[in-house]
Order: sequence, then structure tokens, then C-alpha cells
Amino acid sequence: MPISIFIIDAFTDRPFGGNPASVCLLEDELEESRHQKIATEMNHSETAFIRKLHPTDDFTKSSHFGLRWFTPTNEVPLCGHATLASAAVLFQKKKNMNPILTFITLSGELKARQAGDEIILDLPLYFTYPQDFQEVEELVKAAVGDMNVQDVRYSPDTKKLLICLSERYERCDLEKLKVDAQNLLLADKTGKVKGVIVTVKGDRHENRESYDFYSRYFAPWNGVSEDPVTGSAHAVLSSYWSQQLGKKELCAFQCSSRGGKLKILLRQDGRIDIGGQTFIVLEGVLVL
Repeated sequence: MPISIFIIDAFTDRPFGGNPASVCLLEDELEESRHQKIATEMNHSETAFIRKLHPTDDFTKSSHFGLRWFTPTNEVPLCGHATLASAAVLFQKKKNMNPILTFITLSGELKARQAGDEIILDLPLYFTYPQDFQEVEELVKAAVGDMNVQDVRYSPDTKKLLICLSERYERCDLEKLKVDAQNLLLADKTGKVKGVIVTVKGDRHENRESYDFYSRYFAPWNGVSEDPVTGSAHAVLSSYWSQQLGKKELCAFQCSSRGGKLKILLRQDGRIDIGGQTFIVLEGVLVL
């Protein structure tokens, strides 16, 4: 069975930046085990599978689709960058003219719309809560070593641990941070963490673009040593930094080696809009 497949760099306007995701368009039902086999073969942090909700649906005309995401090792309940990539395939390659696309997912309904050269995702907002430092001390040390930590939070909805560095640190310090993903797994004694976010307050510069906060994200629990740009992590970071900065509109940069920019709006209905650009770098066919 041939399957149309695309590779899209998300949260970037150039090739080989942002976060690459594979996107598969399923014309027919796919054997369950093959989702994971394809994702393992593609070896991106996430591979997305868009499926029709009804046999008569059309990728060019329908507005509602099913969407699942798989890492190289397992299925995940939410993935922002692969949702952005999926919307880009439907809007840009399939020329879908609907103003809003709705994806039915494990995290409920997620919506995407075009706004100029960006795609805006409607995602859930996840809150963080103070974390007992002693419970996660080994994990924090494995992530940031002897760097001074200002705050440690936990998001029970996403199982992400958020480590905020002291304001003495800047973007360059976060970029220099070397994290051994295997050490994170060994240091986790809680059994409740599935990802670690390290973040630092942004800075203001007259000679280059300014950001409200920076971050990096590590998820070896899901087979991803470091994720280049992570929409789901920003569904957690947004609530934290909105409270810290007293702002509803935020501009963020995830400073992995590939890097990616995200525009964020916290809405009154308790959800968030996350906007970003995409670049389609490959189009092909899987022959199974």
C-alpha cells in the first residue's frame, strides 16, 4: 500500500532549522503495528499520521481529520510541531481551503488556521506546580549540573519537569549546556517524569530580536534525547512564564542546535495559540 509522506521543518522559515517531522497521509486504514514501525524507520522525534474520519472524506476538502503522533519508541498524547507540520501539508500541498482544520487526537480537538505566512495552533494550556526539590534533586543535577536553579515545577498533566535557571544566566549559557540523556534516565527515581524542560528568562536587545524566554527540552523516556523545538513543552512553559512576567502574549525561542521561534497567546478560554512557520523539505511515497 503506497502512503504519501512528507518531511516538514516546523517552527522555522528555512530548511534544516526548527524541528523536522514526518507526516503520513492515510488513504486507508493502516495496520496498527505499522504506525510504530514507520515512526521507528523515519527516526524523527515524531511522525504524524493523518487519517480520514469517514471513507468519503477528502484531504483537499474535509475540515476534520484524525491525528496520531509516534516517537521512534512509542505513541504520545500531544505533539505541537508535528501538528503544525500536518496542517502545513494539508494547507500547502493538498490546497485545503477550509479556514480552520480540526484534528481529533488523544488530547481532544486541536485546531489549526493560516495567518499570513504562519500557521496558528489551538492547544491546551497546562499548569505547573511547585516540586519538592529533594524528590528530584538527582534528576536536576543530571540536567544542569552545578548551575544555580531558581525554580523547579512539575506538570502532572504532561509529566514534564520544568527547571528554571537563575536570572544570572542567559541564552548563551543555556546553549552551552551539555546534557547526557542516559544520565537523566538513571537519575530519575520518581517514575513520574517523561520529559525535562530547562528554561531561562529572556533578554532585550536593540540589535537583534528579543524573546521573553528561552528553553531546551529532553525526553529520553520517549526515545528523544533532545527535541529541537517542542510545541507541547510550550503548552507548559507558557503558563509558567505568563505568571512570572505578567504577560499574555509571549515570544519564545527554543535554543537547540537547530533552533526555533514560537509566538504565543494565552486566551481567555484557558487555551493557547502557538504560531510558527514551516518549510517542506521532502515529498515522497512509502511503499509497504
